Amino acid sequence: MDLTFTAIVPLLLGSVGLFALFRLLQRMRMRAYLQDAVVVITGATSGLGKAFHAAGSRLVLCGRNGERLQDLVQELSAKANHAKNVICSQIHKPFTVIFDLSDTKTVVSAAEEILKCVGHVDILINNAGISYRGTILDTGMDVDKKVMETNYFGPIAFTKALLPSMIKRQQGHIVVISSVQGKISIPFRSAYAASKHATQAFFDCLRAEMEQYEIDVTVVSPGYIQTNLSVNAVTADGSRYGVMDKNTIEGRTAAEVAQVVLNAVGQKKKEVLIAGLLPSLAVYLRTLSPRLFFTFMASRARKERKVKDS
Repeated sequence: MDLTFTAIVPLLLGSVGLFALFRLLQRMRMRAYLQDAVVVITGATSGLGKAFHAAGSRLVLCGRNGERLQDLVQELSAKANHAKNVICSQIHKPFTVIFDLSDTKTVVSAAEEILKCVGHVDILINNAGISYRGTILDTGMDVDKKVMETNYFGPIAFTKALLPSMIKRQQGHIVVISSVQGKISIPFRSAYAASKHATQAFFDCLRAEMEQYEIDVTVVSPGYIQTNLSVNAVTADGSRYGVMDKNTIEGRTAAEVAQVVLNAVGQKKKEVLIAGLLPSLAVYLRTLSPRLFFTFMASRARKERKVKDS
């Protein structure tokens, strides 16, 4: 027994050492990949801008609200002046571009402006989006189109506008923040789930087609996040939902999700699911036992109707 123990201990220590070395090399490679990289982020005020700025990336922050973007730039600059662990923070002052993803013409113009100002894009992160709450019967087609324009057509138009420059350089990384609802659909989220299913399909195709050009594609599918997504969601008549859902309040923080996204990009992961146990199980249940999944969703719809009617 003593001989066995004596033989196993060096093996265990060696294994731990190799694992630690692997993680160290992984972190070093991720740091080198992100440092000085030109990173374009739509919906930049959600928390991703802070994470990539701390990693030493050269940021292009995109959004509809110029005032909020400037507030973020000032916040990042202030943190950089007080944080010694931020790499080259004073050199890489973020650049901002204001445009509306739902307007395809402004999307193309924004892409041209970015390339003119920074020369090239190393990493594109499609993060901006809009949510939805309502029944299918009460929702007008204009609302369906609005959600699809912002969540699907906008990101793919932006991606297509920047893609040729990446192909020319044989280098680039395209990231899209999709949703668990790009894999499963839940009641009263039809327009949102449809847009995220379309997003998942498009970027899965893109990944395969871009492999020959050595361009990476990462699809991130988070569950509920503590942001104003539900507050700013559109309803069946197009009005603002204005309510912070219970599930959203109990979701992950934006900072937590941003760190997961940062690691996924740095490690060039193809797909990442950021969700709790039940949503993760539901994704697999939809494939392995669709009948049971449909039963659960029908039950959920009945419960939500009762709550709304009470």
